[in-house]
Amino acid sequence: MKSYDKDTSAHAVVLKEFGKTWLSDSEHAPLVHEYHVKIKIFDEQAFNRGTINIPIYKIDNNRFEQVSDIQAVAFYKDENGGVQKAELDPKQIFHVKENRYWDEMRFAIPGLHKGCIIEYKYHLETPLVWNFRPWQFQDFIPKIYSEYEAHIPAVYTYNVSLRGPYKLTQTISKIEKDCFLSGSVKCDCSKITYIMTDIPAFVPETDMTSPKNFMSAISFELTDYYNGLTGTKVKVAKEWKDIDNDLKHADYFGGQIKRTGLMKDRMLPVIAGKADDLSKAEAIYAYLQKNYKCNGFTGYGSNDGIKKALDSHTGSVADINLTLIAALNAVGLNTDAVLLSTRNNGIINKLYPVVSEFNYVVAKVNIGDKSYLLDATDPMLPFGLLPLKCINDQGRVISMDKPSFWIDLVASQKKTRTYALDLTLQDDGKIKGTMINYSSGYEAYDKRRAIKKFNSTEEYVDDLDNKFKKIKILKSEIKNLDSLDLPLTERYEIEIDAFSNMNADKLTFNPFFLDRVAVNPFKLQNRSYPVDRGAQFDDKFTLLLHLPAQFKVESMPQNVALAMPQQGGRFLVSYTPSQDGFSFSHLTQFNRSIYAPGEYPALKELFNKMIQAQNGEIILKKNK
Repeated sequence: MKSYDKDTSAHAVVLKEFGKTWLSDSEHAPLVHEYHVKIKIFDEQAFNRGTINIPIYKIDNNRFEQVSDIQAVAFYKDENGGVQKAELDPKQIFHVKENRYWDEMRFAIPGLHKGCIIEYKYHLETPLVWNFRPWQFQDFIPKIYSEYEAHIPAVYTYNVSLRGPYKLTQTISKIEKDCFLSGSVKCDCSKITYIMTDIPAFVPETDMTSPKNFMSAISFELTDYYNGLTGTKVKVAKEWKDIDNDLKHADYFGGQIKRTGLMKDRMLPVIAGKADDLSKAEAIYAYLQKNYKCNGFTGYGSNDGIKKALDSHTGSVADINLTLIAALNAVGLNTDAVLLSTRNNGIINKLYPVVSEFNYVVAKVNIGDKSYLLDATDPMLPFGLLPLKCINDQGRVISMDKPSFWIDLVASQKKTRTYALDLTLQDDGKIKGTMINYSSGYEAYDKRRAIKKFNSTEEYVDDLDNKFKKIKILKSEIKNLDSLDLPLTERYEIEIDAFSNMNADKLTFNPFFLDRVAVNPFKLQNRSYPVDRGAQFDDKFTLLLHLPAQFKVESMPQNVALAMPQQGGRFLVSYTPSQDGFSFSHLTQFNRSIYAPGEYPALKELFNKMIQAQNGEIILKKNK
């Protein structure tokens, strides 16, 4: 096989994939999973498929998943055309500790060559009996055959759901007699085989949430089981009222929110002199931002308690934001927690309440008739602006005295940038003048983060100067870097090396010399999942160019006015001659943060026409 006939662009294809999960009688490892796959590698771009990382979840020091029986091999042709076999040396399998929650088993399959076939398998045992292994049929490379075998004892009841655009090719169900022992009672098992064939590769593209939201997969949610020791049926699947109750009484969540007494004395000096509730909330938010550093761990519950975070001035996302909730409530500001799943974690399945699907918590402070969503883990986030990673479908508001409910997670600000340039063409062919950049919303947040990576603003400007190809920064001034609620302003005195031969009769000038869109980010023939930019976008550019007396404008490109259907977005370009030169402006707007798959062709075409419009040049003619 030199290529895969159903996708000749594929760098590799899964020939066959098999998985099997069953519940055992072992108290130590009641859930067992096996995996086995064979992959054809066509070229070097798929050699990364030979590096395998198997995640291992750790509940605590005494309970963790275990991986064993790892085997791997590659088959390839040598220079004489003979088939060779390269087997994995067990000494080259490494157990790597990632963090307090996860380890990894890592190995690299030897003998990778163009056209080789790799094959590996492993055995995994886990104490997480409730987490029946899901199965992902679709991957970033195509699959010819994928089969998953689930052995489910009759004493367990699962909700099984298939996600994604593709249907199962075949489902086979059989009964296995006396396969499982529950207490002293033997029961039968259902052996269910799920098969899917000829599965296209999932092709990710820009502006999307987690690929797993859209890739074909099957999952299992335990609803109830029969306890053979007590002879009773135990309900596992919960309603939201059950989740509410558990969280409110859990020490790692509700117990931390209730610790207002720990916060009140600490917050009184912070809000001293603040006359209104909004000022108090802003002061507490800024105080926690500046005095507590996030250690990078996400989650919705505080494992070590907010007292430890207060003492050490560091903690997880949950530590800091639960502290924020407790602090705001301590001074009388009505504040709830909002559980959410970040964009890379996937969308919550609202049909079956599973609290473990959430991986983040933020605060919702209610002031007057307005609510503000707050995340104090990032010192660059202005009050009321969530990071884009949190703008993902809906979040669940968990109140200590009211039932929980869903809210839409919508960006409270746009990503907005404005360029204003006033330039003059010099007699030596160089263009000099001022460039002022205004950034607000998510653009200001991104820009501030970029600047703060450097030791000083001077270093940032030097780096920016090096990145510009034809623009030289002569002088700079940056304002409002630490004033998060104000637009970030950058003022530069610049020089552009535009024309080397000023004696020519004609000169050409392309005004699209900043942030030019060179390549259309949308390349798919069809996109089956939405374009999700997270926030609306506004980009404005104005240029006034003054010409020396010996030059005038001979011709300009035509003005451009492009718009998407239903006011989804627009692109405008305007050229206007002036007494001593010309003015030029362009505007790019995306008025929605999410575009449905049906709007993809219009969005793709808008970018195509934007790129075409950016090729237009102004011709300057020398006076006779």
